[in-house]
Amino acid sequence: MTTSSVAEARRGDAWSPRRVFAWAAAAEAITWTLLIAGMVLKYVTKTTELGVRIGGGLHGFVFLAFVATVLAVALDGRWGVGRTVLGLASAIVPWATIPFERWADGKALLAHRWRLLREEPRGALEKVLAAGLRRPVGALLLVMGLLVVVFGVLLLLGPPGA
Repeated sequence: MTTSSVAEARRGDAWSPRRVFAWAAAAEAITWTLLIAGMVLKYVTKTTELGVRIGGGLHGFVFLAFVATVLAVALDGRWGVGRTVLGLASAIVPWATIPFERWADGKALLAHRWRLLREEPRGALEKVLAAGLRRPVGALLLVMGLLVVVFGVLLLLGPPGA
């Protein structure tokens, strides 16, 4: 193996569906913890609502990022609708993203390489994802920008239950 192929293999592993999904699942669980801790401070101890503002904001943004991650990994891995919905639903239940990630990894649903970097995309959505995977920095900036816009619209609409 040449130095460049070793570097390419390492780079591929760092951004594999498996690694990206694990990071997103962990981030979602961490922000659930921040939000719940903030809720305890606000509603139980009645000391401050700052934890809900910060934890809620972070959780909302990471929730949207997790949804985008589930959709990208599901599309690349050709998950069925049921598995995709289950992955999306795992973000609704506190800390459920971690057991879902472990279950999905155990079922070999989280690949070590992006399929669409090796195979020809079949449909419009696969073509969009494949283009993004081939230009990851630009795609990441675009997705983050879209998430910021969606997050901003949701903030304008107000908090859940308001």
